[in-house]
Amino acid sequence: MDHLSIGMQAPDFTAVTTFGPIKMSDFKGKWVVFFSHPGDFTPVCTTEFIAFSQAQQQFADKNTQLLGLSIDSNPSHLAWVYAIYLTTGVQIPFPVVADRMGDIARMYGMIAPDASKQETVRNVFIIDPDQKIRAILVYPLTNGRSIPEILRLVTALQTSDQYHVVTPANWQPGQPVLVPPPQTYDALISRQNKPQSEGLTCKDWFLCGKELPESSDHK
Repeated sequence: MDHLSIGMQAPDFTAVTTFGPIKMSDFKGKWVVFFSHPGDFTPVCTTEFIAFSQAQQQFADKNTQLLGLSIDSNPSHLAWVYAIYLTTGVQIPFPVVADRMGDIARMYGMIAPDASKQETVRNVFIIDPDQKIRAILVYPLTNGRSIPEILRLVTALQTSDQYHVVTPANWQPGQPVLVPPPQTYDALISRQNKPQSEGLTCKDWFLCGKELPESSDHK
């Protein structure tokens, strides 16, 4: 597949991983954060794996599976995650896909040929429980990802799905959200005249927000 975009079905595959054989379709019913890294035993990737591991429970609480990949062998992955454990005491609690021939990386467009012919760049695919691609992030080889931002984006997507709302710039969980603008003139006038009837606070007819229940559980 030459190009994947938001809204497309995540391609299924079967792969060897550090947790044994898996298929992408095994995770149907969960959110998945599927991310690639340039290579084992590299400094930036090591810090990312530690950061993902430290956030593992927060992702799990959101019904989200972490899944890593690089174009390295399974023995290399196993040696690397064990080296991370020996060096830092951090266990890597998610599978790492071995993609020695690069078939999965090419399927997902994880190789940027103008940056590197062999290594995967730092792609992140956020995939929903129906296995639809909901977000794609791409970082260069030289700079590590912000794991709190990836977790925030998963939360924002789940919030939008659950409450049929949108989230503003710099939104953080627990903050007010926005609602989509009216699609008809009658709805515009109704919202302009009586925003409180919909529980909204409006600066203008197209810019309205509301508070969410404090106990909302986004999964």
